[in-house]
Amino acid sequence: MEEELLKIKEALNKSYSIVLGTNCEITYSGRAESFLPKGDRIILIKQDGTLLVHQPTGNNPINYMKEAEHSLILDNNELCLQSKNIKNKEFLDIKIHKLHFHTIHSLEDAEKIQIQGTEKDMADLIIKQPELISKDFKPVSQEEQTKYGFIDVLGHDKDNNLIVVECKRYNGDLAAVTQLRRYVEKLQESKGVNVVKGILACPKMSSNAKKMLKDWGFKHVSVSPPKYLERYDNKQKKLGEY
Repeated sequence: MEEELLKIKEALNKSYSIVLGTNCEITYSGRAESFLPKGDRIILIKQDGTLLVHQPTGNNPINYMKEAEHSLILDNNELCLQSKNIKNKEFLDIKIHKLHFHTIHSLEDAEKIQIQGTEKDMADLIIKQPELISKDFKPVSQEEQTKYGFIDVLGHDKDNNLIVVECKRYNGDLAAVTQLRRYVEKLQESKGVNVVKGILACPKMSSNAKKMLKDWGFKHVSVSPPKYLERYDNKQKKLGEY
């Protein structure tokens, strides 16, 4: 146990990433007061001091602390991991009854996740395939700036009426309809025209939002965000269909 203690202490001093498989009990004081009796858990300490405690199942940590200071002591031949964040008045003590395994390494990762299927992706798709909105829709620009934000896609129809297209990757709600109205009204004011059409492009809409959209003379066009990385194919046959 003393050898493991020295290795983990050294890793904490060097701010390495540490993964511990343990049987432990946990006492926490901070955002709330809690005690977790003995059980097998995985303890993850990241290089910025973030600590996460996971049970064998589930994706959410049972305990966590952000940017804490950690120390290890040996008490009656048992490891005790003590973590504290004085600024947030948080304290966590993990009494390790058994150390199943430990992994220590200095990790590097400066990359940012690249989200696919965003509202910008939807706008790009509409620019490339304007028929998704209507047969006579002709895009003019993307991210047209107004006082209230950026219009996703601005275009016009065969009668040269301006059309504001607001993209939402999820279901359209009352807030989305209200946002579309603000853009339409601001464009009417800035361009000095009376007729500006509004279209909400999203997969689905709530019933209340549909009614509001209709009351204000706008339309909904069902457009789903492009899923460039999607692996599941809805059209793929199931075994029973062959």
